[in-house]
Amino acid sequence: MIDNLKKILNEDQDPKAIEKITAKLENLLMSNEEIGYIAVQKKPAVTILPDSIVVTNKRIILCKPKNLGLSMEFVDYDWDDVAASFVKEGILGADFTFTTKSELTHTVDYLPKNQARKLYTYAKEQLDLLKNPVSAPTVTIVEEIAPVYDEVVEEVEEVATEEVTNFAEIIPVEQSGYRDEKQFPDEKLNAESGLASLTQDQLFEKLQNYKKLLDNGLILQGEYDKLKNEILSYL
Repeated sequence: MIDNLKKILNEDQDPKAIEKITAKLENLLMSNEEIGYIAVQKKPAVTILPDSIVVTNKRIILCKPKNLGLSMEFVDYDWDDVAASFVKEGILGADFTFTTKSELTHTVDYLPKNQARKLYTYAKEQLDLLKNPVSAPTVTIVEEIAPVYDEVVEEVEEVATEEVTNFAEIIPVEQSGYRDEKQFPDEKLNAESGLASLTQDQLFEKLQNYKKLLDNGLILQGEYDKLKNEILSYL
């Protein structure tokens, strides 16, 4: 705050007036709030109790002395509530005016021209920041990626199979030309009782079982055709 006040005092303000205002504001400032500029009224005649206007990075504060300077009235407006600001220069000074979004207008007259210009510039900067906020820099987080090896993983597709209710119908593939009669129930059936002894429903059920074996890859197409033809001859 001291550095800012040194800059302000270079604008021909009365040091005593600035010191009095800052002393009153010391307990009113919020956390992270800094005074940007102070403009003090300077009328043509001797100004005993001048009004002043303070702009911070958070708000505009109007300071009006009361009770012969023994107290001071503060009226503040956040920058979010301020719609616009204006400066009108005359022969004896300048007027600083700002309007609020609720259509209120406040004017502090008889400000030194250079102070009014600095006040307007600071207000303009704060309003521009509200319209175009400065976004925080984007931080790119680089995650470490594990090395990828050229390993080919073969996906095995699961094939839904139908349940075979009659396990006696499973016919394994021939091995070295050996054929066991127990592995071929159709031949054993023909030898003992024959397909002719079966009913139509039994023959149809037997044909369905052979079809299930074919669909599940347990017998070859040729084997299925042979078995089917034998059963169809009895239907």
